Amino acid sequence: MSHSSPLRRVRTFVLALYVVSYLFVLLYFVFGGQWQMPGALIVAVTYMFLPLLVSLVLIRFVHPEPVRPALRLSFRFNRWWIVAWAVPPVLALLTFVISLLLPGVSFDATMTGMFARFGASLTPEQLVAMQADLANAPFLPLLLGLVGGLVAGITVNAVAAFGEEAGWRGYLLRLLLPLGFWKSSLIIGTVWGLWHAPLILLGHNYPQHPVAGVAMMTLWTILLTPLMNYITLRAKSVLAAAVFHGTLNGTLGLALLYVRGGSDLTVGGTGLAGMLALVLVNVMLYWGMKKHRLSVA
Repeated sequence: MSHSSPLRRVRTFVLALYVVSYLFVLLYFVFGGQWQMPGALIVAVTYMFLPLLVSLVLIRFVHPEPVRPALRLSFRFNRWWIVAWAVPPVLALLTFVISLLLPGVSFDATMTGMFARFGASLTPEQLVAMQADLANAPFLPLLLGLVGGLVAGITVNAVAAFGEEAGWRGYLLRLLLPLGFWKSSLIIGTVWGLWHAPLILLGHNYPQHPVAGVAMMTLWTILLTPLMNYITLRAKSVLAAAVFHGTLNGTLGLALLYVRGGSDLTVGGTGLAGMLALVLVNVMLYWGMKKHRLSVA
């Protein structure tokens, strides 16, 4: 490892990543890009690989060291990879239950709320066809979404998620862990959330409240980071974090399928309901680590 101070290396990584990431989004619009499909999807997926890119540049040219230990990259499978794959659907379920406890939110087997949120992306014919199919099999979307999300979580989604996780749970976690588990989690969660700011301001995750969404996204990543850090450390591999992240991206939307009411600030995985779910998870994690002296080394 380079003899440079770990905190100095963290500052270098964060500054370089923010400059590259924010400039990438700016240039996309300067050259005529629009925040609509398929351009928005291409930008979002490319954006996910920037933490990996910046990490590799720093490891290769600025602070030379072997890539695999620097990124906590190990292919040795263990049970924590399965935990990483199984937990996200449980989070989606918990978020769904908490959403139903919020004022003005109710269960809706006809998915009226989902169609109201995302129906604008469908043609009238597609909307009618989907509503007819739903009437015949109201819980088929849940089953298909769960299976599809789990499969994507360990395949294509995991590949894209690795682009991010190489930076968060790979490069940064190793440098910050000497500060302590919870303090390092707070720093990584904050960096991770604010890194999303350009995409959030464009309507990602919080299309109704893009400005407030930046703060909400940052709070959400802060709450999510301890769990992801813990799984990564127990698995001894950043790839477990990639599986978790990829599966979360594939299944967290299930929490909105049968919910009517609320807004992007209150329901869903990145809304208030999702944050309350993560608060419960963090309380259990803190209690478990303290009572059973669970190691993260």
